[in-house]
Amino acid sequence: MHTQSPAAGTPVLGPRLIRAELFVVFAVSLGASGLVALVRLIGALTAPKDLKGQQAVLVGSMAPGRPWFDLTLQLVGIAVNLAPVALVAYLLVRSAESMRTIGMDLREPARDLRRGAALAAVIGGTGLAFYLLVYAMGVNLAVVAGNLPDEWWRVPVLLLAAAQNGVLEEVLVAGYLLHRLDQAGWSPWRAVALSAVLRGSYHLYQGFGGFVGNVVMGVVFGRLYQRWGRAMPLVVAHTLIDAVAFVGYAALRGRVSWLP
Repeated sequence: MHTQSPAAGTPVLGPRLIRAELFVVFAVSLGASGLVALVRLIGALTAPKDLKGQQAVLVGSMAPGRPWFDLTLQLVGIAVNLAPVALVAYLLVRSAESMRTIGMDLREPARDLRRGAALAAVIGGTGLAFYLLVYAMGVNLAVVAGNLPDEWWRVPVLLLAAAQNGVLEEVLVAGYLLHRLDQAGWSPWRAVALSAVLRGSYHLYQGFGGFVGNVVMGVVFGRLYQRWGRAMPLVVAHTLIDAVAFVGYAALRGRVSWLP
């Protein structure tokens, strides 16, 4: 993976400054989410019910019985959750780079869509089978992908939430993190290992299956980013995976016997 050189007169980021920058970015974003997810897992493990008897809600109502207020909170939450992406964009500009440096742009829309769709089909199908397996084994909570009221805005909000996850996670954990670790001199596999474990950490609230499944996904996505040098196809894939999961769950819940 090749990185762009800073413009003349721009301070070069050394390993110490890169470590500090990464700490700050992830302390206010997905690193903090990983800590919260760990605490939630400990709570689930120490609860009277076993893991199979508990639920992990991914997109739930924020104001039951108040649909317009609920919609407002959903939209505000999505906007706030995307703030770290703006921080990353700013930091890249500060180092004489841009979002284009990590392949977060529209230079190759057709190729990004093809790659993303193919990746989503493989990861999405495999991920569903893995989830059903680990749930049956009792090492995962029942994941409620969407639990919004039956309002006109339910599907649009679910799709926006899917896009938010795709942009936030792939920009931070794939593109930005791997780019900075490459600049700091980390080997490709060491960088991917850190990225994958971080990805798994903020899914710990789902149980051990959520952690393992997302670590594997992180290894695949990380290596593909290093090969392609582009975050955009990963954003497409992640968005499609979550969109199908969120909307599909809302449509199938209570109608099929195999879905917990």
